[in-house]
Amino acid sequence: MTNLDEIIKSRRDTRHFTNDAVPDAVIEKALEAGHWAPSVGLTEATKYYLIKSAEIKKAVKELFLEYDKKAAACTDDELQKVQYQKLKLEAIEDAPLGLVICYDRSVLNHFTIGTVGSNEAIKFSAVCAAQNIWLSLTEQGYSMGWVSILNYYQFKKILGLPEHIEPLGYFCVGKPATNYENQPMLQQLHWKQKSEAPFVSEIRQLHSVVTKELEEDVVPINKADFSLKALEDKIDKKTKPIGSLGVLEKISKQIGTVFQTMEPKIKQPHIVVFAADHGIAQHGVSAYPQDVTRQMLTNFLDGGAAINVFCKQNKIALSVVDAGVNYDFPSNTTLISAKIDKGTHSFLSGPAMGKAQMELCFRKGSEIVENIAKQGSNCIGFGEMGIGNTATASVLMSVICNFSIEDCVGRGTGVSDEKLQFKIDTLRKAIGNYHGQKDLDSYLAYFGGFEILQMAGGMLEAYRQNMIFLVDGFICSVAFLIAFKKNPAIIDNAIFSHQSAEKAHKKLLDYLGVSAVLQLDLRLGEGTGCALVFPIIESAVAFLNEMASFESAGVSEK
Repeated sequence: MTNLDEIIKSRRDTRHFTNDAVPDAVIEKALEAGHWAPSVGLTEATKYYLIKSAEIKKAVKELFLEYDKKAAACTDDELQKVQYQKLKLEAIEDAPLGLVICYDRSVLNHFTIGTVGSNEAIKFSAVCAAQNIWLSLTEQGYSMGWVSILNYYQFKKILGLPEHIEPLGYFCVGKPATNYENQPMLQQLHWKQKSEAPFVSEIRQLHSVVTKELEEDVVPINKADFSLKALEDKIDKKTKPIGSLGVLEKISKQIGTVFQTMEPKIKQPHIVVFAADHGIAQHGVSAYPQDVTRQMLTNFLDGGAAINVFCKQNKIALSVVDAGVNYDFPSNTTLISAKIDKGTHSFLSGPAMGKAQMELCFRKGSEIVENIAKQGSNCIGFGEMGIGNTATASVLMSVICNFSIEDCVGRGTGVSDEKLQFKIDTLRKAIGNYHGQKDLDSYLAYFGGFEILQMAGGMLEAYRQNMIFLVDGFICSVAFLIAFKKNPAIIDNAIFSHQSAEKAHKKLLDYLGVSAVLQLDLRLGEGTGCALVFPIIESAVAFLNEMASFESAGVSEK
């Protein structure tokens, strides 16, 4: 075949092959076609791996069979399940050659043209390469079949692929044994009919995001009917010297006051980790590349991070939110999708986000906490993850509190002295480049981070829901600062879990006039401080509810 239209129409996702070997010249020509496919920023991030080993093919087939059972279980009804099980969806051991088409995420450790809006553009380039290979094989009388029903984590493991190499799937290559009656195989088997023409529609109207101000919904909790004096007397009359339980007495008083009861109970405690990427990270202000955000979210979902361990230890529910990570996560994870965009823009020379995006952050954060409250939780902790977010938080603290940037910048992920000075200089330059209005919302849109603003929206909602909420370290405290500026009353419901090793955290806590419960030199984030302080909160509630009074125990007060 030489006519392009004919080649395109003849391309098939092939599942039936002859035993004929694939000549080296055929695969070399096909891979050359893949090489000439579009490549975002000319990164040439697409990689190819050939599979001829029967042992490896067998292992890949076993992975397929495991997930094929899961796929069958996901069908809509029994009839569809039976139809699905009759389909031939792979030819892993039948095809003479296996091809694994991958993309190399490590190119994102450096600035790459075309990836600022979405670093998934490198994946799209690899898909273009796959299509070119398919068309070349078709033109040469061969074909290919794409197998994507796999556990990709195990797939990478058995192939020995490095962490930064991401496979599109396993491709079966060979000479087709049938032409499927010149139609797609799934159509031939009556699974689904391919439409005669593509969907095409012209967009003629400009649309805008309509939001309402969250502040209108923020109303103070009416605590007029609660007797604070009775609660204080109950605490003081426990079998102990007055004040001898220190911070525990303060916490028990706070929780009893928020819940307006003499016998408060913590119900279904929950920690939410909000994650997003930051454009400022492109300028080298972190010790780690941006892709670590995506890697850590995968770690959270796999249960391998510190916050997973501490939540499990203390029986706290954990949710992870994609507030704006520069990655498209599979839809079948437990991740809460609240993605505003694939990372903010760099605020070194322009705004991080638009005003509509900023408002949407507050709305998304509010909705997430509202849903958790509806499930019966009255205690929520906030955590975060995002390479570059200490830089963002430092700038926000500086402009909101009118502190020098030097007083607001710390080592974050652990930068060296030289890199710390570079970070300070970069952020000072960013602040100097700002010529916008000096109101809170203008600052937030220009310098904000998606996860920081979603946390602020969530804290405002936690107050509306009359929940106790736990604030983690420096970045979460900056989120609290933002929420506090919108409604100072939320401080009644907040417990600051720990004082971070970030030097700016103490200055911020002093500015807010609050003290942290723990001082453990933590600077991990993830909400770990919230999880670690939770047993202390439980102890504060336990002594208030269960400890004997002088009168009930028959102990003399003096």
